[in-house]
Parts: sequence; structure tokens; C-alpha cells
Amino acid sequence: MRKIKRFASGFLAAVLLCVFLCPFFGMPEAMAEEENGGYRFIAPSLPSDADPYDPEKPEELSPDQLYAKSAILIEASTGEVIFEKNADQIMFPASTTKIMTVLLGIMMGDLNQEVVASEWAVDLDEGDSKIGLEAGETIIFRDLLYATMVKSGNDGARIIAETISGSEDGFAELMNQAAAMYGCTNTHFVNASGLTDPQHYTTARDMAMIARAAMQNDTFRSIAGTYSYSLPRSNLSRPTVLTGVNSSWLNPNQEETENYTSTFYPYATGIKTGFTQAAGYCYVGSAERDGVELISVVFYTTNGGRWSDSKKLMEYGFTQFVSVTPQELYNQNPVILETTGFSLEDTNVGRLQLNAVPQASTRTVHIVGTKTEMENMARNLRQTVVIEYSRDSFAAPIEQGELFGTMTYYPADGGSPVVYDLVASRSIARRENTPLTLEEIEAEVRADKSLLPPLSVELVLFLLVPVVAIALPIVLFRLLFRKKTKRKHSRIPKPRNRYFR
Repeated sequence: MRKIKRFASGFLAAVLLCVFLCPFFGMPEAMAEEENGGYRFIAPSLPSDADPYDPEKPEELSPDQLYAKSAILIEASTGEVIFEKNADQIMFPASTTKIMTVLLGIMMGDLNQEVVASEWAVDLDEGDSKIGLEAGETIIFRDLLYATMVKSGNDGARIIAETISGSEDGFAELMNQAAAMYGCTNTHFVNASGLTDPQHYTTARDMAMIARAAMQNDTFRSIAGTYSYSLPRSNLSRPTVLTGVNSSWLNPNQEETENYTSTFYPYATGIKTGFTQAAGYCYVGSAERDGVELISVVFYTTNGGRWSDSKKLMEYGFTQFVSVTPQELYNQNPVILETTGFSLEDTNVGRLQLNAVPQASTRTVHIVGTKTEMENMARNLRQTVVIEYSRDSFAAPIEQGELFGTMTYYPADGGSPVVYDLVASRSIARRENTPLTLEEIEAEVRADKSLLPPLSVELVLFLLVPVVAIALPIVLFRLLFRKKTKRKHSRIPKPRNRYFR
């Protein structure tokens, strides 16, 4: 009896522990089931109590409104996480694995070399996605990379692995080293294609890091945004056009029909789909709008859900982040100077706003952040840019467009500085009867070709005042001295009562 009680107590404790811990490990409500040594995909559904998604209010997105069992959204330039749902749950990546495969092919291979498809590379199971290459067929490595991404060909992934490392096992080790370098902590690869294997796994967070690194490579960006590719003639095949599964997401020319609904997203820029019975439908996507670039990952969702989930995530992200140029940031809080010597008729009492004008050689850069971050940055402008004045004084007169200095922004990516001229937004007249400055006097002197200075009332007074100041005391002194001398040497009066003969 005691053993039965202990067993029941232990069983109950285990059940309670599972109930308590399941939410923290993000256990999905419906995942693939193992069946006869394989897996069977079970389409996920939205919770019955989930609030309906309102496309007019994308900023109100909640995790329950996504079909995906694991998802994440990041800002591409910084890697900042914007939205997540079970982002650290271990998942099968399916063909999104090829993001790493193609990236390493670009970084370590010769894009112009000619490679040959081996018998092992094209020996695939029935139902595997493939380019359709034959053993012994030659293909330019660049074409192979495009074809592998567009058609999600497992044969192409195998050829890339053999070309770079000699074997798929060696290439998988290289993939794991690269994943660790990109900061992935819950990722392990055992093949180049994404075929299901218990030891081949990742998380939405790690895959977002890999995709972010890949999209910083210009060649990969070009490949990732390609939904149709013309494969040239080879030694064994005719020219053919390959079309990817993501064409409905990337191709603006996809037309809706009675039996087909286009999922085209106008801001989409790539990158890779994936599907296996174990992984479900997956998509790693990127989109850009008004300078804001986002990367999303959705794992184990439905066929249509990978597009609707991705769109919901992107629309949410675009409500959270803004992109501004340094000039636009400056315009939110421009420099306003207090000038001197302005005309008394000036309605702005001498206040002068300086406009930021990009120099001819200035490249266009964007600063990406949340609305709050941009507002704080504008308020504390001097912490973001360096302002230097070239004018010695801010005295009138001032002409509209006159250069007052420069504003320099140093991009966070370490690129070349961006320089803007700070110019007067308006003209300001000078106050009447304002004395000339020393610089103005010097300028007038240099401009006057006459050897003598120009005569004016002011100049005459300027010259006469010292002379008068010196001569007037002398004249007065002399007048006083002459009077005293006359008194001293005056004639003796004639006697009135004396007479001389």
C-alpha cells in the first residue's frame, strides 16, 4: 500500500512539474508526430481565445495571432529584437539551412569556377527538392548558388559542400564554426541541405542572427531577392528557367486567380523558405521600408501562415521603428543663433535658423531606431553630430545661404563621415548708423585705390577733434598771457598840475 501511495504521489508531482514547466520551455500545442520512424506534419491553428488580428492596427500584434510555433523579428542594422514568440525553442530548420550553406559558398568559393556534380550529390530520395542536375554535369559556381537558393535544391547544397570542404561532414563542421562566430548558442548542423536529423537543429533567434549576417553580404542579398533564375545550357542540359516557392511573396507580377491568391508583399527583399514533415512550413524573410530593414523568422507554421505570419511581423516592426537621415534629425531641432547689430525693423529680433545642406560628396545614410530614441537623439543633437562654426561673429548683415559652418555625422558602421553645410535660412539687414567693424574698415581700405582716404564728415571730425583739443588750450593760454603783459607795461599817466617849459 505504501509503495502504491509513493508511486501515486510521485506521478502526481511529475504531472504538476510538467504543467508548470511547459510554458517556460514554450512547448507547442501541435507539432509533428513521429510515425513509423518518420514524422507527420500536423498543421498548427490559432488558439480559440486569440483576439482577431486587425490589419488596420498592426501595432497590436500578439503572439497568439501567429500560426508559427516559434518566431522572431529583429531590426537588421543593429540586431535588436522587436518581437518574439518561443524564440529560443529548439526547432528543425528544414531548407532555411541553405542560408548558411550558400553564404559559406559565397565567402569561401570561387564564383567563376566550373564545378562538376558528383553521383553522391544527385543521389536524392524521392520527394527531395532538387535543381535537377545529373552526375557529371558541369555548372558555374555562381549559377549553382543561385539555383540552390531559388529551387531549394538539395543536390546543389551537396555540391557546394563538396566544393568547399570535400565532404558534407567537413562542411557541417564549418557551418557550426560559422554559427558560433555569429553568436548562435542553440544551433547544430549535420548536413548542408536541412534534411531532418535529431542532431540538426536551431532556434528562431539563432537563425535570425545567421540571416542578418548573410544579408550584410551584397552577393547574398542579390541571390536572396531572386525568385526566378535562368540557368544556362550545360554539357548535359538545355537552358532552363527556375522559379522559387517564394515567388508569390517577391514577384509583383503574380496575378490573383480564382484558385490562387497572391501573397506578394511590396516591401519584401528575400530570403528563404523551408518545409519538411518534421519542421513544418518555415520562412526566413527580410523587408525594407523607408530605410528600416527587418528580418523575420517563422518556424513550424502552415503553408499560408508562413506568408501571413511574416507580413504581420513586418507590419508590426514598421510601426515600431523609424529611419531618418542626419539632415532630417537635425531639422527636428535646428540650430538657432542670436545675431547682433540687426536692424530694428527685423521681425524675428535677430534670431537666425541655420539650414543643413548636404555637401556634394556626401553619401546618404540613415539612422534607425524607435520613435522615442529618435526624439531623444534630436533633443540631444550635439551628442550625435559635431558642429563647427567658420564665421568669427554672428553680426549683421547676413545674406541668405551664407555659410556659417559644418555639421558632421560619424556613422555607427564606421563608414566615412557625412558632412553638411550650415547656411543662413534668411537675410538679416544691418542696423542703421552702426559703427563699422575693424574687418569692414580694412575691407574698405583695401577696396579704395586712392592713396588718400576718402573724405567724409566723420573723417573730417575725426581729424579736427584732436587738433582743436590741442590748439584751443594753447590759444586760450596765449590770450591770458598777453593781457597780463599789457597791464605790466602800461604808460605812466601825465601829471595834471605840472607844467614844463
